[in-house]
Amino acid sequence: MSGPGNYNQAIIDQYRANGGKTNHPLPLLLLITKGAKSGETRTNPLAYSRDGDHYIVLASKGGAPTNPAWYHNVLANPIVTVEVGDDHFQARATFATGDEYERLYTQHATQMPGFAEYRKKTSRQIPVIILERIG
Repeated sequence: MSGPGNYNQAIIDQYRANGGKTNHPLPLLLLITKGAKSGETRTNPLAYSRDGDHYIVLASKGGAPTNPAWYHNVLANPIVTVEVGDDHFQARATFATGDEYERLYTQHATQMPGFAEYRKKTSRQIPVIILERIG
């Protein structure tokens, strides 16, 4: 059996077994959310960039026409758990808008050019999520 769920689980397992190190070419964090409908805990490995003390993730879904499921979880429950390497903490997720959105998207895509390509593949505005440590 294959698919994105199994791939993500393999990355999560490798991440946790190796203190945040994986074979993935991009820097990853684990975003743990509460399901918007199910209320169940969901873990997603996501590429991230930094903006000062904040972690930045994009709801790109590879440039797909719809937002990823985890995005809806964050909308419904903006207090999340973040794992970066061996560091685990609670964070408040907020959504960048206006000039901040453009600055953060450009900064993220400069570090990881695939995100510039994702933007070209979709007509939706790819959300930029700011994760601010609260605990």
